Amino acid sequence: MRRVLRAERRVSVNTSNTTLIQCTERQRETVVLSFSILGALEIRTPRGPAEIPGGLQRTLVQALLVSEGQAIAGDTLIDEMWGESVPENEANALQAHVSRLRRRLKDLEPERPASRLSMHPSGYRLAVASGELDAAHFVALVKQAEVVSATDPGESAALTRAALSMWRGPVFGGHAGGSVCQTAAARYEEYRMRALELFFDAELRAGRHSAILAELHEAHAGNPLREYFCEQLMIALYRSGRQADALDTYRRMWHRLSEELGVEPSPSLRRVEHAILSHHPALSTVGDARSALLETV
Repeated sequence: MRRVLRAERRVSVNTSNTTLIQCTERQRETVVLSFSILGALEIRTPRGPAEIPGGLQRTLVQALLVSEGQAIAGDTLIDEMWGESVPENEANALQAHVSRLRRRLKDLEPERPASRLSMHPSGYRLAVASGELDAAHFVALVKQAEVVSATDPGESAALTRAALSMWRGPVFGGHAGGSVCQTAAARYEEYRMRALELFFDAELRAGRHSAILAELHEAHAGNPLREYFCEQLMIALYRSGRQADALDTYRRMWHRLSEELGVEPSPSLRRVEHAILSHHPALSTVGDARSALLETV
């Protein structure tokens, strides 16, 4: 979402969660290395970006990063890197790549006393401190936005805006490798969808329905089976004086669900349609229209 992704790098809110948003910049000033996977793999040093050459090396780094500081088994790494094309002596091949990566990381931060990449009985572990991995900080922001969404929509909007601004493109640039990275990419993408839902909810509760119509249309078009976006879009259209468009959005969603999945819209989505048909007052009142409809319709 262009407007969301152009968010300011520091967002001011009058609560203790200001620290959670602003700490990213302070942490980047103190860490030696930072890792970004919300987009193509990117490693930055105080001197600028650093390259990890070779597809297998990048896959190894990605798998270690999404483990977020936990050890990952050697067999799992072998499957992740080579899939069905495992080399003859896979253990030695993996160890060679681990040693190569360890040397590369040491070159990038020569003053670090111990290697980031260590071996444990349960596998290999890449040490990643707080603030060094963009995806971990992104998830923390979304979780906090979820916590405050019901009581402070302004803060929820600020948190999700800051979280969404961290995305540069598909996780790993769309090159997710094996099952470990693919699963992680799907998890982060689901958090991104939830961040958008929370952001739109906060904006709707604040009465900024017209300002988010373009983003809602884009979110709904990109995720045509996600009913929550459809509900939010219908409410925004209705509040913008476009009842016919809101009902047409519902009809197209009903047809899509029926034709592609053989199911009917959820009770929640049907409640929104019924409320639009009956001009329910909850739809026109600034606040949480969805919750009000669940209680009264």
